[in-house]
Amino acid sequence: MPGTRKLGRPTAHRMAMLRGMVTLLLENGSIETTVTRAKEVKALADKMITLGKKNTLASRRDAYAFITKDEVVKKLFDEIAPAYAERNGGYIAVYKTGPRRGDAAEMAIVKLV
Repeated sequence: MPGTRKLGRPTAHRMAMLRGMVTLLLENGSIETTVTRAKEVKALADKMITLGKKNTLASRRDAYAFITKDEVVKKLFDEIAPAYAERNGGYIAVYKTGPRRGDAAEMAIVKLV
């Protein structure tokens, strides 16, 4: 069930980290992170793209409240969301890449489909 992983952080720290990761994902198109973080980012990014598809004032305000950069919100509503207009979910793909060299944490690449 998405949204139940604590990731070893207090709630405010965890949400700030995930907001930053979602912003980077929407800005760059892909990020590399651990598998557990990737699963959380996937759920939140899917919600942001769904907000972008609605394209109402309320959804735009919700996106501004979550995404940390204004130009990324503009990109979400102008470029990213219209590209997924015909798609019903599954906007993000998670590819496992193997263990990290330093601590053997399972790594993944998160990409826009």
